[in-house]
Amino acid sequence: MSSTVSTDAPEASPLYKAGTDTMAGRVRRKLATRAASIISIIIALIWTIPTFGLFVSSLRPENDIKTTGWWTFFKHPTMTLDNYNEVVFGTSASSGRLASYFINSLVITVPAVLFSVSLAAMAAYALSQLNFRGRDWIFIGVFALQIVPLQMALIPLLKLLHNYTEWGGGFFAVWFAHTCFGLPLGIFLLHNFMVELPKDLFEAARVDGAGPAMTFWRIVLPLITPALASLTIFQFLWIWNDLLVALVFTSGPGSRPLTVRLAELAGTRGNDWQRLTSGAFVSMIIPLVVFLSLQRYFVRGLLAGGVKG
Repeated sequence: MSSTVSTDAPEASPLYKAGTDTMAGRVRRKLATRAASIISIIIALIWTIPTFGLFVSSLRPENDIKTTGWWTFFKHPTMTLDNYNEVVFGTSASSGRLASYFINSLVITVPAVLFSVSLAAMAAYALSQLNFRGRDWIFIGVFALQIVPLQMALIPLLKLLHNYTEWGGGFFAVWFAHTCFGLPLGIFLLHNFMVELPKDLFEAARVDGAGPAMTFWRIVLPLITPALASLTIFQFLWIWNDLLVALVFTSGPGSRPLTVRLAELAGTRGNDWQRLTSGAFVSMIIPLVVFLSLQRYFVRGLLAGGVKG
C-alpha cells in the first residue's frame, strides 16, 4: 500500500490564505471597488462645488455678483481682477487691506505650528518610550485635557500672559496660547503612533550606545514622518482659520491675522460681496498649498494609525 505525500505548498492552504486576509487587505479591497470609487467622486464633486462657486464669484464684476448667481457666469462670462487688487492692496478704509493681515497670519501660524508639533513629538516620545514614575498618570492627564473646552481656559490664560502681550512684536501671547491648546491632541496622536514602533529598534539602539536623545533624532523622527505631517496639517489649518484665540490674544492691526479682518469685513461691509468672496479665497490659498504638498504623508499617517497588518 503506497502512501501519498501532499506536495501542496503552504500558500495553497485555506488556513494560510485566511491568515493573510488582514484588516488592511480587506480595507484596500473595499476601497478599490467601483461603487466606492463612484461614491468618492460624487463626494469630491459636492465638496468642491462651493469652493468653485466662491472662486468664480471672486472674479466677477461687482454688479454681476449682486444681481445674478455665480452659475450664470457661463452664459455671459465676464472676469476682472479688480476685486483682488482692492481687497489685498487697497488703501481706503472700506477696502480689505489684507496684505498686512496675510503676513500676520503667516507670522502667527508658522511658529505656533513648529512649537506645538515639536513639543508634542518630544513629549509623546517620553511618555511612550521612557520609563519613569508617574508616566501613565501624566498621559491620562494629557488625555483629559482634550475634554476641557478651549473657551474655559481663555480668560485664565490671558490673565497669566497679560504682562507678556507685547513680547515678540505682540505675537508671543498668541503663539503661547496656540501651543498650549494644540499640545494635548498632538501628544495623544503621536503617542499612539509611537507605541506601535518595534521594541527591537530601541533595544538595538541601546546596545549600540545611543541615548534617548539620539534615538529620538535618528530613529523615531524618520519613522513618524507621516504622523508628523498629519499633525502639522491639522495644526496649520486650525491655527490659520482660528478667530477666537486671535481676537483674545492679539490687539491692533499690527498683530491680528487674516480671519479677524475678514470678520470685520463681513460685519461692517456685509454688502460688499465682491470683497468678501475674493478675501475668502485669498485666505484659502496657503492652506490649500500646505495640504496638497503634504497630502501623501497625510494619507500614510491616517492609514498607519488606523489599520494594522
